[in-house]
Amino acid sequence: MDHDQDQDSAHGHKHHEMMFRRKFFISTALSIPVLLYSSFIQGLLNFSMPAFTGSSLIVPVFSVIVFLYGGLPFLRMGKGELEDRKPGMMALISLAIFVAFTYSVASLFLSQTSSFFWELVTLIDVMLLGHWIEMRSVRKASGALEELKKLMPDTAERITESGTEEVKVSELEEGDKVLVRPGDSIPADGEVFEGSSSVDESMITGESKPVDKSEDDEVIGGTVNKEGSLRIEITATGEETALSGIMNLVEEAQESESRSQKLADKAAGWLFYIALGSGLLTGVAWTLAVGFGLTVVERVVTVLVIACPHALGLAVPLVVAINTSMAAQNGILVRDRIAMEEARKLDTVVFDKTGTLTEGEQSVVDMEAEMNEDSSEESSRRKSSQEKISEEDALRKMAAVESESEHIIAQAIRNKAEERGLEVPESSNFDSISGKGVKAEVEGEEVYVGGPNMLEHLGVKEEFEEFADESGEKGRTVVYLVEDNEVSAAVALADKIRAESREAVEKLQSRGLEVAMLTGDSEDVAASVADELGIDTYFAEVLPEDKDSKVQELQDEGKEVAMVGDGVNDAPALTRSDVGIAIGSGTDVAVESADIILVKNDPLAVVRLLNLSDLNYSKMIQNLFWATGYNALAIPLAAGVAAPVGIMLSPAVGAGIMSLSTVIVAINAQLMRRKSIEA
Repeated sequence: MDHDQDQDSAHGHKHHEMMFRRKFFISTALSIPVLLYSSFIQGLLNFSMPAFTGSSLIVPVFSVIVFLYGGLPFLRMGKGELEDRKPGMMALISLAIFVAFTYSVASLFLSQTSSFFWELVTLIDVMLLGHWIEMRSVRKASGALEELKKLMPDTAERITESGTEEVKVSELEEGDKVLVRPGDSIPADGEVFEGSSSVDESMITGESKPVDKSEDDEVIGGTVNKEGSLRIEITATGEETALSGIMNLVEEAQESESRSQKLADKAAGWLFYIALGSGLLTGVAWTLAVGFGLTVVERVVTVLVIACPHALGLAVPLVVAINTSMAAQNGILVRDRIAMEEARKLDTVVFDKTGTLTEGEQSVVDMEAEMNEDSSEESSRRKSSQEKISEEDALRKMAAVESESEHIIAQAIRNKAEERGLEVPESSNFDSISGKGVKAEVEGEEVYVGGPNMLEHLGVKEEFEEFADESGEKGRTVVYLVEDNEVSAAVALADKIRAESREAVEKLQSRGLEVAMLTGDSEDVAASVADELGIDTYFAEVLPEDKDSKVQELQDEGKEVAMVGDGVNDAPALTRSDVGIAIGSGTDVAVESADIILVKNDPLAVVRLLNLSDLNYSKMIQNLFWATGYNALAIPLAAGVAAPVGIMLSPAVGAGIMSLSTVIVAINAQLMRRKSIEA
């Protein structure tokens, strides 16, 4: 990641904005003498300025300066549009300014003509103001992206054989080891190999609560280490980091054209020709009515100014920029602008089950235990305790037996013991019984942990039949604890449903959307999860390559379908859907099959996405209304259709109306930031 280049680019954009700001204030100051010595203004406000030798030159001289200083940027941009044979906003502005200036200068040498230098300088001033506001608004809209760029530190503390050394982040390579002290930013993506701390990932994931990190945990470059020191092995640098990927996606989204943008561009093109046509017709009509003169030029110039699609050019891009930055701040990365707009039309959301609605790993979800009937001291202690203590004691022993196993069931049991804060005893003589379970010696006893095949192997009577039956109906795996040739406890394991999934389903349904679920699991498992989440439509035992056909079935019913999956196994379905949403791709932001990427494994983010899509659409429509509505009303007035009743728009008033429209569009877009998209 070239930070110097990024900074130069940002500086250049800021400089461009400051240039228009400076030109506006200077041009406005230079315009004051023009207005004060304008005979029209003096007559309108009933005052007079002192006359002296050369005072008659104040108006034309200062007007020429304003034209050359303040109007030159528009003339240059207008020339560029004409050279590219794509005349648009700047060409129209340039035409209006040039015509006004030329006629006013000519009026100095022609009899029976009146200049309108004050209209010229006013026009330039309001154009500079509008352009400054536009540049400032766009810069602010990209603020989140700039903040992302600032996250990555310039230097890192690389670990060497003799200690540490300070190096540039750009010099880091995969496999390097770095020390990250409390308060420092993590220089690149990596894996913790020593130390523990909490890390602020809010700018990447949108999660405000710091995330605990310890050995073997992955960390993202640009996030901030809060407390303890971390030693990290670098796994990705430069353009390969998650932060770089996020910034690339944000930039692509901000630069990409949406359907609304294309509509606005098309409207601007048509408006250009309408402006020229209206100007020509106005000139002809007024020339026929009153003869060619100042009045005719005034009408033509006013029409050209009023018809200028300056606000239209800002209407959609500004909303897109703000929408994209808001999305990034909330952990929503937009690859396809059209998908963001189409999301509001969805009527069906299909979730992959494993890893999306569920945690994607086995967890102990239920447990049952009973007291042993012997007279040992330990057993007597347990008899006098509450049943939960007996469950905890059984869980301690199961975790001890499974301490050396790498099986997913073993990991789930150990995690449950850790979650309850249990002190797991030492085990010895561990042995794995293929296809049946494991055994070990715990606290002097031979203890077995396994499923029904283990009980059959040991010739032990199966206990907890009711518990096992209920668990089986829900598609759960049952594992037993056997000690002294008796079953003393049973645990049920399943893919744990995410805490946010139930709320996400409810809120999507409250919006009138149908929620469906796809899974490769059995009918029993699928039915159990669907029932728990309140999902009516589900597809079980679906192979990854068949998931897209299920999406197609729903589309064939005339439904607008979004697919939410992990972006890997669900790639065909994500591509097939109207809106493909990859969830939980915090360190894998380049999911090519998805239109929208949710950084966190949080189904509620789908609700936030839909809320943002609604907000995005409403602001675009509002801005397009403000950007074009004034044209429809003002062009006829500018042409003089209301002249018989005494209503005439001067070029200055026309420029003011145009500039007001631009300001309204900019402010309206910025108001998006005050809207909450929380689920």
